[in-house]
Amino acid sequence: MTGKTWAYEDFVEGASLDLGVKQVSAAEIIEFASEFDAQPMHLDEEAGKASILGGLSASGWHTSAMFMRMLCDAFLLDSTSQGSPGIEHVKWKKPVLAGDTLSGTVTVLAKRQSKSRPQLGLITMRSELFNQRGESVFELENTGMFLTREAAA
Repeated sequence: MTGKTWAYEDFVEGASLDLGVKQVSAAEIIEFASEFDAQPMHLDEEAGKASILGGLSASGWHTSAMFMRMLCDAFLLDSTSQGSPGIEHVKWKKPVLAGDTLSGTVTVLAKRQSKSRPQLGLITMRSELFNQRGESVFELENTGMFLTREAAA
């Protein structure tokens, strides 16, 4: 893990990190839904329009997976991440429709070193995704575990 940009010490309470942008295509919505969430509104444009979602919409689980990809690309793959003990809160606030452009941020809410494993730090984060209209479509709060720079060396 030597040379990773993001270690426990690099996270600052109150700081926000940009997750970049992600275009959502009809093809990927249908592909994901076909395998993992085969409800009609995720598989067919007309069924989506007939639903309360208003069009072909990504499954909430697909939205979560897209968020995870954005998080990995933004910083997680270049970090000392050791995973997460779980998610405190996840909310799918608005439908993510085919053609939407997602952007997002992660805000560091708190950080602390583990008492039993001082080489490990716990970072509490709040993440949010927005569509191209600036509407919040997804939010998540969780704690991530990161090695200190010294422990990663």
